[in-house]
Amino acid sequence: MMFTDFNFPSRVVIGEDVIEIAPHILKEMDCMKTVIVTDKIVFEIVARKLIDNLSNGGIETLTHIIEDSTVKEVDKVRGIVKKYGSCTVIGLGGGKPIDVAKYSSYLEKVSFVSIPTSISHDGIASPIVALKDKDLRPLSIFTHPPKVVIADLTIISKAPERLLRSGFADIIGKITSVRDAYLAIKMRGEEISEYSLHLAKMGYRIAIDYAREIASKEMSGIRALAEAALTCGMAMSVAGSSRPCSGSEHLFSHALDKIYPEKKSLHGEQVGLGTILMAYFHGINWKKIKYYLQLVGAPTTAAELGIPDDIIVKAITTAHKLRKRYTILGESGVSEKAALRAAKTTGVIS
Repeated sequence: MMFTDFNFPSRVVIGEDVIEIAPHILKEMDCMKTVIVTDKIVFEIVARKLIDNLSNGGIETLTHIIEDSTVKEVDKVRGIVKKYGSCTVIGLGGGKPIDVAKYSSYLEKVSFVSIPTSISHDGIASPIVALKDKDLRPLSIFTHPPKVVIADLTIISKAPERLLRSGFADIIGKITSVRDAYLAIKMRGEEISEYSLHLAKMGYRIAIDYAREIASKEMSGIRALAEAALTCGMAMSVAGSSRPCSGSEHLFSHALDKIYPEKKSLHGEQVGLGTILMAYFHGINWKKIKYYLQLVGAPTTAAELGIPDDIIVKAITTAHKLRKRYTILGESGVSEKAALRAAKTTGVIS
């Protein structure tokens, strides 16, 4: 019988202007010193106010502004935590500050508080971090989920629309990742928690149910997007890996990262394209997936992302090589002819 052992955030606060209660939450954690990890843009827009609120609440803060989500930045934050004697690390911003804060806190065995300023992907409450090593090669590491998540909908609603669309597309990717997981159970006998797969399905269903509200940036839609991302993070915690939320659609995205590094597309946008393509291979309704992506304004073609057609085809044919994870792509991958047919049939390329 499969054994599972997982952790969830002990507290999740979602609502308008909830960042104002951050001092109260840290005091309840018996933490009077914290390190805030953020980036230059978020520092100017949000961090200054958070620092003032924490200071007024008697919380000492030290802020570290990162340039990228690298192991080097993690080492810097770890040094600050040790020197400063902080009992928490706050990740304030998008994916990069949150990932650096998450891994730093994990290695230093202190609590991690996630305060997302956008929902551009599903990592706000997950135990997974995406970093670059010293040679700038991508790393995916299982760590710990946040102790606390503070999702201030007022702040998130002001994020660029492109980031929210990307977040929606990343969550929609669970449609194919869950099917890939079930395929691996049947074909390879993999042990994957059914509970984790149900959570992942719940995540994408929440996003789809509120697609129109997300498209119009209604507060109910922003809340639903945050809750969907939180649910996907829980799915990964239960599974002990990214398996429920990362399948063939993510392999396609990673392939694009590798073979076309000069691209300007976001992770979630690439996953959205990958989901359309992998739904085609799974034999499920890719047109409906494309409809929902278009409904929220997310890209559905290579041209919208500025990626050449031949790169799309190459990404499909090489995606299976990127990690040992069984998906609809199989172990030997997809032929160039089949990849070209899929991309043209779905309209991903012209």
